[in-house]
Amino acid sequence: MLYTVSKRVLGTLARTIYRPTIIDADKVPASGPVILAPNHLAVLDSFIVPLVLPRPVAFLAKAEYFRGTGPSGRFSRWLFTSLGAIPVDRGKGRAAMEALNAAEQVLRDGGAFGIHPEGTRSPDGRLYRGRTGVARLALSTGAPVVPVALTGTDKLQPRGAKLPRPHPFSVRFGDPLHFTRYSGMENSLPVLRSITDEIMYAIAELSEQEYVDRYQRPGAAAA
Repeated sequence: MLYTVSKRVLGTLARTIYRPTIIDADKVPASGPVILAPNHLAVLDSFIVPLVLPRPVAFLAKAEYFRGTGPSGRFSRWLFTSLGAIPVDRGKGRAAMEALNAAEQVLRDGGAFGIHPEGTRSPDGRLYRGRTGVARLALSTGAPVVPVALTGTDKLQPRGAKLPRPHPFSVRFGDPLHFTRYSGMENSLPVLRSITDEIMYAIAELSEQEYVDRYQRPGAAAA
């Protein structure tokens, strides 16, 4: 109930004020498990995608967003909680694994789950090498992966800005990618790498970003 009300209110405000361009949202299955894999340009990305789709979408979110103090901290905690975000402590292996287990449960329950394969925001607008968590989820659940391209959100909320600014942005959805042909191979690192690369190339084609075949440096940006 809280998710529905929050999404309706925030979605209406976002569409009225920012008038986003939404392309091919009908490519996202209306029901059943699905993984949404967007590029990552701004903090807002993690709840822009849920706001532009009719079905609920859960996302991983930095644990710090749930621990803030004062009015802004309480608002952040309310916002991410009400939109179904799953907190994760970055850099802590056990916490990250627990978050992925929670994401897997969302998919096994027939829900939609969003994950930024880059792991953190791009520091320069380019698309960086994806991490293999998205591939592990796809293989362990059999869920298709829909690549998503966000454009302009780094101008909507530039690094360091606490509030979004008026700026056009777009969300483009690609064709679902299916990886059931690799069923039972979730422990194969070459297979995980191949699947992740296929997803990243699909995102790059949609977003038209320059692709950088290396991970971002730890601490280069915050998710």
